[in-house]
Amino acid sequence: MKLKSALIPSVMAVLCVTGAQAQCLNAGEVAQLMQNYVAMKPSPNIAKLTDEEGACSRARFNELLSRQFGGKVIGYKAGLTNPAVQQRFGTNKPVWGVLYDGMILPNDVTVQAKFGARPLFEADMLVRVKSENINAARNPAEVLENIDQIIPFIELPDLMVENPGSLNGAGVAAINVGARLGVVGEPINAPVFPEQQQAMLQALAEMAVQVSDNTGAVLSSGKGSDILGHPLNAVVWLAGALQQENLRLRKGDLISLGSFSPLTPPKAGTSVIVTYQGLPGAKPVQVNFRPPVFPGQSD
Repeated sequence: MKLKSALIPSVMAVLCVTGAQAQCLNAGEVAQLMQNYVAMKPSPNIAKLTDEEGACSRARFNELLSRQFGGKVIGYKAGLTNPAVQQRFGTNKPVWGVLYDGMILPNDVTVQAKFGARPLFEADMLVRVKSENINAARNPAEVLENIDQIIPFIELPDLMVENPGSLNGAGVAAINVGARLGVVGEPINAPVFPEQQQAMLQALAEMAVQVSDNTGAVLSSGKGSDILGHPLNAVVWLAGALQQENLRLRKGDLISLGSFSPLTPPKAGTSVIVTYQGLPGAKPVQVNFRPPVFPGQSD
């Protein structure tokens, strides 16, 4: 990922688009957060925020992220969609962030193990929007009718702060849900005939998602229903949450559904492979973490 290195200019003119009375992170705090994001340096811990404060802070941070990534939004991520992950951050509901062009990497890519200030990896999944009718979807079946691809995905989030355990759910929202990088596998075309759609819906709920390393050791596992009872429920939730802020999903948007596995720090010199057992057509997706460089070696 290539980022502009110039210091972010004053953000005093940045407007908070939600929660006008909320105590957002102030201009200096947001500017420092952005500078540290670019430098891959941990930021000071963020105090516990209310939902309104988290949304307002996210809006300010995304104003700077948008400049940094050239303004091209390619989709959204639903975060904290797994109850186990919600528990870690002391909340009982999801949050959302924005995905930008430049965050998505090809399968089997090699990246630094320290690709962020507080780098992590997780088994995830993307879907691609086929029709804006998805904004009215009320259940997984209606979501499936309005997507054209289901994509294996390893997300590489960055929780950014000195002590990620200090973040609450709104704090996770404030840092754009840690969006940094992600690795995509081979897309699966979404079925269009009713019988095939029913089979796919069942497979998505029942699939076993397994995270392994390059030695074959199983690092973690989960199942499709770990995300809100069905992974496509994340899209139903996200569409509703975006509409509350006068945003809509657009044709071609990518949507990250959330984590099927625990958030795990990467180790240099290892590879991580995610498989979706029981999901027809799903092939593994892999990321490789660059081995450490020793004196006298070149990176």
